[in-house]
Amino acid sequence: MDPFLEKFFPVVFRKKNDAGQNNYCKYDNQGLSAFTSSLYLAGLVSSLVASPVTRNYGRRASIVCGGLSFLAGATLNAAAVNLEMLILGRIMLGVGIGFGNQAVPLYLSEMAPAHLRGALNMMFQLATTLGIFTANMINYGTQHIKPWGWRLSLGLAAAPALLMTVGGLLLPETPNSLIERGHAEEGRRVLERIRGTADVDAEFTDMTEASELANSIEHPFRNILEPRNRPQLVMAVCMPAFQILTGINSILFYAPVLFQSMGFGGSASLYSSVLTGAVLFSSTIISIATVDRLGRRKLLISGGIQMMVCQVIVAVILGVKFGTDKELSKSYSIAVVVVICLFVLAFGWSWGPLGWTVPSEIFPLETRSAGQSITVAVNLFFTFVIAQAFLSLLCAFKFGIFLFFAGWITVMTVFVHVFLPETKGVPIEEMVLLWRKHWFWKKVMPDLPLEDGWTADDSTNPRK
Repeated sequence: MDPFLEKFFPVVFRKKNDAGQNNYCKYDNQGLSAFTSSLYLAGLVSSLVASPVTRNYGRRASIVCGGLSFLAGATLNAAAVNLEMLILGRIMLGVGIGFGNQAVPLYLSEMAPAHLRGALNMMFQLATTLGIFTANMINYGTQHIKPWGWRLSLGLAAAPALLMTVGGLLLPETPNSLIERGHAEEGRRVLERIRGTADVDAEFTDMTEASELANSIEHPFRNILEPRNRPQLVMAVCMPAFQILTGINSILFYAPVLFQSMGFGGSASLYSSVLTGAVLFSSTIISIATVDRLGRRKLLISGGIQMMVCQVIVAVILGVKFGTDKELSKSYSIAVVVVICLFVLAFGWSWGPLGWTVPSEIFPLETRSAGQSITVAVNLFFTFVIAQAFLSLLCAFKFGIFLFFAGWITVMTVFVHVFLPETKGVPIEEMVLLWRKHWFWKKVMPDLPLEDGWTADDSTNPRK
C-alpha cells in the first residue's frame, strides 16, 4: 500500500513510481525484504526454544505461548511509528509462528486415529491457507482506507491470535504428552474420550511403551543424530526445505509485487493475490479428501510434476513476451495468472500440507518434539533466506527465477520417488518398522536387538 511504503520505505515508494525503473527491480530493497524475513528468522530461533517447552510442559503450553506472542506482535505492528517498532512486531509474530508450528502439527498427529491422521493433520494447512486468503481479502479492502488502512490490516492479526490463545487454554492435552509427563491415568481418560470407546488397551500400551523409551532419553537432539534415526532426520530436513524451494512463499509473499512487476495495476495485483489465496485454500480441501486414500507419495510426485511444468510455462511467457521496460498484453497477463493459479493448486494438494504432515508423523515419541523443532527450524530458515533474497533474485534472474524454482521441484520429486516410503495408515508407534523395510534406509539403520528370538528385520516377525 502506498501510504505504508511512503511512511516506512520511501526509497521503494519513489522507485515504484519511477517510470524509467527496470520492472524486475522496482522493489529490490533489503529493508523491505527484512520486514518480511525478520518474522521467519525469529520463528527459526523460537522453534528451538519451543521444543523443551512442548516436551516438558505439554503441547497446549506451546500453543498458548504462540498465541500470546501473536497478540503482542499484532499490537506493535498496528501502533508502529517507525521501522524499528514495525520489525520488533514482526519478530514477536515470528516467535508465535515458532511455537505454533512446533506444537500444532504434533498435537494433531497425536490426537488423530491412524486412519484419519493425514486428513486431520492437513486441517493445519487448511487453516493456514484460509488465513492467507482472509489476509488477502483484508488487504484488498483496507487499501481503500487512506492513510491508515495498513494499521487496520496489520492489527487484525490480533483476532486469530486471541482465538488461538483461548483455544489453547480450553483444549485437552494429548494422551501421548500426558503419559510422557507421568500422568498415565489422565492420559488414558483423554484417549478413551477422543476415541469414543473404552477399548483402547492396544493403543494405550503402545503409547506407554513409547513413553518409557522417551523418558529414558535425556538428550533428544543428540539422540536424533544416531544412525537408527537417520531416515527421520533426513526427512525432517529435506521435506520442509523442499516445501519452500518450490517457490510458493515467493509467490504468496510477493504476489502484489510480482504482479505489479508484470505490469498489473495496484488494485489488479491485490485482486490477483486474493485469487491465488482462494485457489490455495480450495486445493487443500482436495488433499484432505484424498491423502488417506491415495497416499502421500502419489500426491507429492504428481503435485511436483504439475508445479514444475507451471514454472517453466511462466518463465517462457515472461522470457518471450515481457521485457524490462514493457508490460504484458492483457491476454498474456491472464495466461500468467492462470498458470500461477495452477501452480498454487498443485502445491495446495501436495507439498503444502504434506510438507508438514510427513515429518510430524514419522518420529518415535522420544525424538518427536526435537524432530518437529528441526522441521520447523529448517522450514523457517529457508523461508527467511528466500524471503530476504527473492526481490534481489527477481532483479538479477528476471524470468529465470521461475526456472530456478523449477529445477528444485524436479530434484524434490525424484527424492520422494526414491527415498520416501508410503506412511498412509501406519500407526506412529510402528513407523520405525516402515523404514526398516525400505530398500535404502534398511542399509543405513542398525539391527534392533533380539526380542523373544526375533529381530526387527526378520520377515517372520509377527509385528511385521
